[in-house]
Amino acid sequence: MLNHEHFLNKAVQLAVKNVENNGGPFAAIIVDKKGEIVGKGQNRVTDTNDPTAHAEVQAIRDACQNLHSFQLTDCVLYTSCEPCPMCLGAIYWARLEKIYFAADQKLAAAGGFDDAFIYEEINKKHNERSIPFYSISLKDKNLPFEKWAELESKIEY
Repeated sequence: MLNHEHFLNKAVQLAVKNVENNGGPFAAIIVDKKGEIVGKGQNRVTDTNDPTAHAEVQAIRDACQNLHSFQLTDCVLYTSCEPCPMCLGAIYWARLEKIYFAADQKLAAAGGFDDAFIYEEINKKHNERSIPFYSISLKDKNLPFEKWAELESKIEY
């Protein structure tokens, strides 16, 4: 049985250390079913100039490398703050078992990290978003999927 408060406190402490090192106030750890920490991540957006370098994504990358797998089905993620929409997507793609978080998105917004607009944008029609999306119909638009379907050596994910 995992001690959720223990691991969540570790994630919060890692976030505090990240702030002390001029990083963002976010951190995450991933724990396997044996209670071993298999991945850690801190927000590295500003020092790496990478807007995808959120703590949860960094922890997922670290755990996947350490476990030599692109799926984390038997793992639990502990994060200092409720994941943003991008991280939520990464969590589902990694197939983590459970997520525990400390601060919620309201506390994040009060701290200057408001992602409510992204949730609103997702529900808008493509051409009504603040960054409009345009679909262009190409003759070969399905060709990559057709080739994938034919590939016998593919690794399904």
